[in-house]
Amino acid sequence: MFYIRQALLDDASALLKLARMVNSNNLPDDAEILRTKIIRSRKSFSEGDQLTPSEREFIFVLEDTDTGNVIGGSSIIASMGGPDRPNLHLKVRKREFYSEDLQTGQVHVTLQLCQDVSGPTEIGGLILAPGYRGHQEKLGSLLSLVRFHFMGLRRTWFANRIIAEMMGTLTPDSRNMLWDYLGRRFINLSYKEADRFCRQSAEFITSLFPPEEVYASLLPPEARRLIGRVGPETEPAKSLLMRLGFQYMGDVDPFDGGPYLESKIDDIDLVTSTRVVTLGDPVDEFSEQGILSTFEHGKFKSIRSSYALVGEHISIPADAAGLLNVEPGDELGFTPRNPSSSKNSSSTQRTGAVEH
Repeated sequence: MFYIRQALLDDASALLKLARMVNSNNLPDDAEILRTKIIRSRKSFSEGDQLTPSEREFIFVLEDTDTGNVIGGSSIIASMGGPDRPNLHLKVRKREFYSEDLQTGQVHVTLQLCQDVSGPTEIGGLILAPGYRGHQEKLGSLLSLVRFHFMGLRRTWFANRIIAEMMGTLTPDSRNMLWDYLGRRFINLSYKEADRFCRQSAEFITSLFPPEEVYASLLPPEARRLIGRVGPETEPAKSLLMRLGFQYMGDVDPFDGGPYLESKIDDIDLVTSTRVVTLGDPVDEFSEQGILSTFEHGKFKSIRSSYALVGEHISIPADAAGLLNVEPGDELGFTPRNPSSSKNSSSTQRTGAVEH
């Protein structure tokens, strides 16, 4: 079986190995930064009510009970950016030009560096060990969806707007053509150097990158094609978020051109349908599936399990109850697999599937 819990300092080495498989600010391949983030996450889980939004960060890990190994992770940053450290992106626009004399026109795509100081909540850091990708239990989707389940349990800890920075396309040697032909023309650092330095400070970007619109038509085709695109390994995560209601609003990462997806938190059914239910007595048949969790004294544990729901009482298989260490009468966080068919439920219902 598999379950998700909050990250512990003992997970640092396993998370570092996973981080080296991807290029992510939210799951950095730097031992000291990663350790600091885990400590910050541990405090957020245990003292979230006492922290400001900018202090809250949550790192989740996926554990295989058969081996005891951490095989994946994901994260939530409650407030990304602010007046002291704005969140940077390139705004993608289309400019139309027309010549009366020639009776013809052109449409040009422009890119402009913009700063977001509104402090949206950011989801990220999603990684699953290669040997578990394509698993029949859809572990990648569980790592993604558990974040919305947690938001539903602690709605006031998060912003009204949720963003997700999707990884752009990299070359086999970890370069990015958009950065090589655009960013590096103004900032004399390699893609990896700039990305790593940005984890400490983004001042160099705002100081050296031009504030005016840059015409993408001046870039070679191989660079233009990367604007708003993701790599093959990121496509499943992007598709899942799009199915949940996230949209591409024309903002891309200034380093690799990957799209920023966003949604209002109250437009995400997985968040609004999450609620607390009471564990009932065992039953003989379970016809539905959802996400269940316990969250007490700063300790979070979550699984995907079959269930039977009657009103606010839920029954789950004995092995699931054992993994969560709960008994009849205990409270559980609950998100149905198909929220739209389970809202305001007062009787047992069948839920459809959300395929990931």
